[in-house]
Amino acid sequence: MARSTRSTDWGFPRWREYGAEREAVTVRMCDRHGCDQPGDRPAPKSPNSPERWYFCETHAGEYNRNWNYFEGLTAEEAAEREAAERRDTSGYTESKANSWAGPGDGSRSRDEMRALEVLELEVDASFEEVRTAWRRLAKSNHPDIRPGDTEAARRFQAIQAAYDVLKAAEEARTWKPD
Repeated sequence: MARSTRSTDWGFPRWREYGAEREAVTVRMCDRHGCDQPGDRPAPKSPNSPERWYFCETHAGEYNRNWNYFEGLTAEEAAEREAAERRDTSGYTESKANSWAGPGDGSRSRDEMRALEVLELEVDASFEEVRTAWRRLAKSNHPDIRPGDTEAARRFQAIQAAYDVLKAAEEARTWKPD
């Protein structure tokens, strides 16, 4: 009788016993002398070199703090290299937050800056200050308080829109995935 080559696990590896058909996994250790952590973060040994060090997270951070990309270059060569890299990476210069609304102050979009102007607030206002200003201005410009005043109704709509923009930005800023 011929020997069967058919497996009994039906494609479900969890039915096999642990350690069956498993090779040892090689773990590269951190290249920093005396470190016993896995070295899973590559870092270049020198500029434009394919050779890499492999550090743990702690030593990679230490290495990056001390890294001088322009070491050994004259000021003209460094400026030329920086200009060439900026030219090549121009598609990455605009941040996600500003891609749809244009630049703001770096931390807020242009729409958020306009909303702060409508609410008569400074650029660094907290969300509590936004909420307080919104309540104050909404109460003074509400159509029920000032019936028949079209200018107040228009200001009330602008105040509501400004608050909605800032509220959405605050929710996006403080949102944490489950």
